[in-house]
Amino acid sequence: MNNLLAGVLPQEGGLETSSSWKYSAAVFLCGFLTIVGVMAGIHSIVAGHEHTFGVSRAVPWGILIGAYVFFVVTSTGLCIVASVGHVFGFKNFNPIAKRAVFMSVATIVAGFLVIAFEIENSWRMPVGNVLGANPTSNIWWMGTPYGAYLFFMMIEFVMLQKDQHRTAMMFGLAGLLTGVVAHSNLGAVFGLLSGREFWHGPYMPIYFITSAAMSGCVAIIFFTYLAYRANNWKMSPEMKSSMESVAKLGALMMAIILFFTSWKMITGVTGNPPGKYAAMMSLLNGPYSINFWVGEVALGMIIPFILILAVRGRNMRILFVASLAGMIGIFIMRYDLVIVGQLVPHYHGMGLVDYPELFSYMPTPHELIITLSGFAFCGFLFLAGEKLFRGHLSEDH
Repeated sequence: MNNLLAGVLPQEGGLETSSSWKYSAAVFLCGFLTIVGVMAGIHSIVAGHEHTFGVSRAVPWGILIGAYVFFVVTSTGLCIVASVGHVFGFKNFNPIAKRAVFMSVATIVAGFLVIAFEIENSWRMPVGNVLGANPTSNIWWMGTPYGAYLFFMMIEFVMLQKDQHRTAMMFGLAGLLTGVVAHSNLGAVFGLLSGREFWHGPYMPIYFITSAAMSGCVAIIFFTYLAYRANNWKMSPEMKSSMESVAKLGALMMAIILFFTSWKMITGVTGNPPGKYAAMMSLLNGPYSINFWVGEVALGMIIPFILILAVRGRNMRILFVASLAGMIGIFIMRYDLVIVGQLVPHYHGMGLVDYPELFSYMPTPHELIITLSGFAFCGFLFLAGEKLFRGHLSEDH
């Protein structure tokens, strides 16, 4: 029995909830919101971003970039968490491997959906990436490995479904390496922009990889708990032990990110560095202070960290609450990173007449709907995966 269902103790009736009206309603809602978001994205392309988006020459990246970063960071984190088990041999992580690999694919596809409508001529991207390849561009080095990463993760998932674990391990390692390369280059997209002092610095690629691991731990706890509730299953001791290990790893990553954040803020205000100081103060006591203190610090790090330590990773409901808070906080963290870094004008502090001290940005309905569709599409894939792959039953290998 352990060989058949290592991570699951099913209730009588198995996947009975999957055919219920609640499941069908959730699938319909996610599908409907995805279609609405796609329609809004197509309209934004036809009408023009300047008429439908809140971005401008001063603030060219909006909430869609923040959502894209959120999804791809989560995808890389899920890949990291999955690889701990079947790539590096920590068997305690094996029960969550299949679902983590599947959701790593789902989240990056959701990210691609969002970024497709942020790029005004998105149909040119695949062709331009090949014919107009620019190896000197960090964005090219970010996007191209992500394509390879998606391919490797899909093959890995297929091999896991076929129980060919040695082959899955090889593709999992390839996916991990390409994902880390792509993700560190995503950090370099921000860190190498010397004209944006809030982002500039060598620590950004390292920060992105560490925060990805935190995001992956939070995400797999979130999706696994929802899956067991939807499937009407009880967790086996093996799965509970796996969730406990993931939660403790997530708490460690939260502590590290809190350390990163503290020193980022200290270096940003010490000595009043031009440009960076204004951005930091907008987070500490300015227009983005609620986002920072409530969203990033409280929801994204402190509350999940305290909850995980309080129950030592053993209470599944508390872990779900911690993961939900973490997911919300991490999204706000990505949004603030993208937006606040663009608010400081290059001429800040020069005392120019009729120019703002800080730029402003507000997402438009089109941007919000497209962002919501990314989450809806991710939810649709999650629900479809639970039914198509029987709850990602994990063998004891």
